[in-house]
Amino acid sequence: MTAFSLDPTHTAWCAQLRTWAEERLRPLAEKGEPGRVNRALVAELGRLGLLDRLFTSGALDLCLMRESLAYACTEAETALALQGLGAHPVHAHGTQAQRTRWLPGVRAGTAIAAFALSEPGAGSDAAALSLTATQESGTGPSAGWRLSGEKCWISNAPEADLYTVFARTTPGAGSRGVTAFLVPADRPGLTGSPLDMLSPHPIGTLLFDDVHVTEEDVLGEPDRGFRVAMSTLNLFRPSVGAFAVGMAQAALDATLTHTAGRDAFGAKLKDLQTVAHQVAEMDLRVEAARLMVYAAATAYDDGAPDVPRRSAMAKLLATETAQYVVDAAVQLHGARALHRGHLLEHLYREVRAPRIYEGASEVQRAIIAKELYATVEAP
Repeated sequence: MTAFSLDPTHTAWCAQLRTWAEERLRPLAEKGEPGRVNRALVAELGRLGLLDRLFTSGALDLCLMRESLAYACTEAETALALQGLGAHPVHAHGTQAQRTRWLPGVRAGTAIAAFALSEPGAGSDAAALSLTATQESGTGPSAGWRLSGEKCWISNAPEADLYTVFARTTPGAGSRGVTAFLVPADRPGLTGSPLDMLSPHPIGTLLFDDVHVTEEDVLGEPDRGFRVAMSTLNLFRPSVGAFAVGMAQAALDATLTHTAGRDAFGAKLKDLQTVAHQVAEMDLRVEAARLMVYAAATAYDDGAPDVPRRSAMAKLLATETAQYVVDAAVQLHGARALHRGHLLEHLYREVRAPRIYEGASEVQRAIIAKELYATVEAP
């Protein structure tokens, strides 16, 4: 298979995912409380086998799942993605004991995972973390570190059951002094509170007041946690683009239906050249973004050397495209699209955040430029 087409098996899989999203997941999403973890929805993702597939398939399969679910139920897509983002470091870098303890619950949808990287003073500049992990003296199983500080804008916080937490273990060492820890939510000293954000998915803050962690809680190696974070983001960035493509396609399809049936100025909206050209531009951009997402995911699965650049390009193009397409769809629908509960009102709130999280658009451009110049020899 190439990066530019899907075989019949993948096409059928995407159709099945859309059906599940419409018939089994959306009803559960509609019963959930905005800004809170919807455990019934996550459990249904587990029953459908989708959470298990997060850890048994590649990047392209992840993108197909996120795009297809996003088209019909953004809440289900986000719940799936957050489970993967929070638990992938355990799957890829955890010990056998850590994987045995936590991954069965994540796969079943009974344990909620979260990825805790961002801080009030370290969003896009992830290497500037200030959550401190102070080494304790002594030896034995009780020896370790004490975590003190704050995490902010953490998806699934403060309701998750386990957190992948990145903390500063070596002061002044930049990205080389960060360690990843697996921290259960019931650790003494760990508290949090929800945030009321524009998009309706669960997100909050975490406070670490002398939270004890040991060597058994380390994911990967001490002072090498930044690698854990970046390897996770390189996998998930193209799939953020897939989420964006799914939303953009939903907005485009709604626009096609609306403009084909809406009378204005003595004709259907679709017969106005300005409208037809706008819809054509929307379709062009969605398809271009989709192809770049698939190409980046295929490169990841093939172990290509330029994955960071391709992942950054896919996320950048797809999220910027989705913003454009959803905004254009709102404009072509007019005031009805601004009604609370309208599909486009929902997508308009959902589409803004992906241009910021997991690396803002400006960060993706910086990554692309860095990777390009790394191949150029100075004169």
